[in-house]
Amino acid sequence: MNPEKRIQDLTDKLHYYNQRYYQDSVSEISDFEFDQLLKELKGLEDENPEFRQADSPTQRVGGTITKSFNAVYHRYPMLSLDNTYNEQELRNFDERVRKGLDGEAYEYICELKFDGISLSFTYENGVLVRGVTRGDGTRGDEITNNVKTIRTLPLRVKSDKLPPLFEIRGEGFMPLTSFQKLNEEMETLGENQYANPRNAASGSFKLQDSAETARRALDCYIYSFLSDQDFFKSHGESLLGLKSWGFNVSPGWKKVANIDEVIAYIHEWEEKRMTLPLATDGIVVKVNSFEQQRELGFTAKSPRWAISFKYKAENKPAVLRMVTYQVGRTGTITPVANLCDLTERALPYNKVKGVHLSGSRVKRATLHNANELLRLGLQLGDTVFVEKSGEIIPKITGVDITQRELFPTQPIAFPTECPECGSALQRNEGEVAFFCPNDSHCPPQLKGRIEHFIHRKAMNIESLGEGKIETLFDLNLVTTPADLYDLTFEKLLGIEKSIVNEETGAIKKISFREKTVENILKGIDLSKTVPFRNVLFALGIRFVGATVAEKLATYFKSMANLRAASYEQLIAVPEIGGRIALSIESYFSIPENQQLVERLIQAGLQMEGDEKPVEIESNVLEGKTFVISGVFESFERDDLKDKIEANGGRILSGVSGKLNYLLAGANMGPSKLEKARKLGVTILSEEEFLAMLAN
Repeated sequence: MNPEKRIQDLTDKLHYYNQRYYQDSVSEISDFEFDQLLKELKGLEDENPEFRQADSPTQRVGGTITKSFNAVYHRYPMLSLDNTYNEQELRNFDERVRKGLDGEAYEYICELKFDGISLSFTYENGVLVRGVTRGDGTRGDEITNNVKTIRTLPLRVKSDKLPPLFEIRGEGFMPLTSFQKLNEEMETLGENQYANPRNAASGSFKLQDSAETARRALDCYIYSFLSDQDFFKSHGESLLGLKSWGFNVSPGWKKVANIDEVIAYIHEWEEKRMTLPLATDGIVVKVNSFEQQRELGFTAKSPRWAISFKYKAENKPAVLRMVTYQVGRTGTITPVANLCDLTERALPYNKVKGVHLSGSRVKRATLHNANELLRLGLQLGDTVFVEKSGEIIPKITGVDITQRELFPTQPIAFPTECPECGSALQRNEGEVAFFCPNDSHCPPQLKGRIEHFIHRKAMNIESLGEGKIETLFDLNLVTTPADLYDLTFEKLLGIEKSIVNEETGAIKKISFREKTVENILKGIDLSKTVPFRNVLFALGIRFVGATVAEKLATYFKSMANLRAASYEQLIAVPEIGGRIALSIESYFSIPENQQLVERLIQAGLQMEGDEKPVEIESNVLEGKTFVISGVFESFERDDLKDKIEANGGRILSGVSGKLNYLLAGANMGPSKLEKARKLGVTILSEEEFLAMLAN
């Protein structure tokens, strides 16, 4: 078949299947068949890029790298809403609406307020052409490649009745399942976890690699239609129209006749919203008629025809039954509060259900570190107050010490030894966390290092996962990352194990069948091609994250050079301080780690960098440090970085007192500019930088 026609046919077919699945909840073909069609389309587009459609379904999986986001002015300002936490202020709002409409009859639309990031989408002739963040309300960042990864967002709208140009608004969000999965990954990597789904969504929509955005399975609920034409008469009518066009409109909205029905709607959803697969934080109330909205108008910051009611975070008393201590991949000791409901105080802990909070049962809450225990002044048996941070993560907010007169309590002694291996705990000067130094023999650390090693940002062995690693570790088949390269088909085939989730009691069965084993061995073999910087990160050296690993790999070029580096040579690397240098020295001084690296070398992993050496042009920038921010006319950001280094300068990641120059392009971040001014850092324009090179 003609490639152009086949591409068009596949594009239309996949759009149809997407619409049936996401809008009608009907699966006309299997996931496998869909993926095969998508794979065929991707192959044809790669071979014939001139025939790729602007709304191709292949853009759902991302893959575009954006070095910087362009600032775009909104066609219609994205204003914020007035907020309230009490019903009387809602009635005051209703009174203002009544007066503003001179007694004319009106009705409201009530919608759930989702906790995400406000987005704007522009369609021309039915095709999505632009996606923009809210920004400051006047202009935002264009993130079109990233919003195209939202599978529920139509790339093309099919309807006989469409304005040639229209804009829709929606709330981009991260589903709770995606949020939990992402935070588990961050924990495995030893990176800071996101505090709530909103922060996670905001960061994910602004990633420079749209393939990574696609992997995080973001979604969006549409709540607004805008056009220069009077296309719909009311907000409710527009929501129905958007739904019929294939947009993902929240099914929870409702048209009500008066403020009493608004308040009833708020009460209805106070508990029910906890059953939703995403975070919510309130209710939005809007006058339904577009004509009446225009009549009521706007203040400088918000519309007079809408208001947001926010629910207060639910805070409940619970009993602190015990504190357990978790050992992380890097040995960090995290205390965890084990809780029960007040009515369960006398029950054995294995019989308690926990305190009912914001729609779910809570039995555990993180206490972060020893300092947090001291700050709260907790004792075992205390009556404490618990709430969910961002309606997601349980945390203890205080303690009712008056209850100690009624119920006995015991002081909490933070352990001096590792609860897993018995090693004496340590705490570095200036740090709040205690850690177990026995990284060569402490079981959770050993298992955590292997899980970190296979992660996609490290060795990227996708065919293995936490459950399989736990099984292999418990069977003593894999106790160090190097053991992975000794696995054979015969060792793996037929292994089976059931893993019980201690929190839920759910049982997960792990089976190593023929196809599974083949995929595992293939993934391990492919990992031998992963670049040196990934290998270095995969080792899990304390304080050496992905960014630090890349800097070290670029500077030292090989594992041999890094292992031989002295403390003085390590701190000579830009942005590598004494703490990191000491950690690297300590790591390579341990015999078990030396043996591990040798085994990885023998296994054939990449131990030398593939980066091109910088071609020195001059030393005019020698001893000078730079931070780059914004968009430039003569350079891409990477080219500008190379230019600075080729002339003797160094790039820093953030503005600090050690910085000499902030190289400021168009649309640069205001926070960096403000910080640079406060610290007295010289701010260079692109023209001034070029003049500096010329001189």
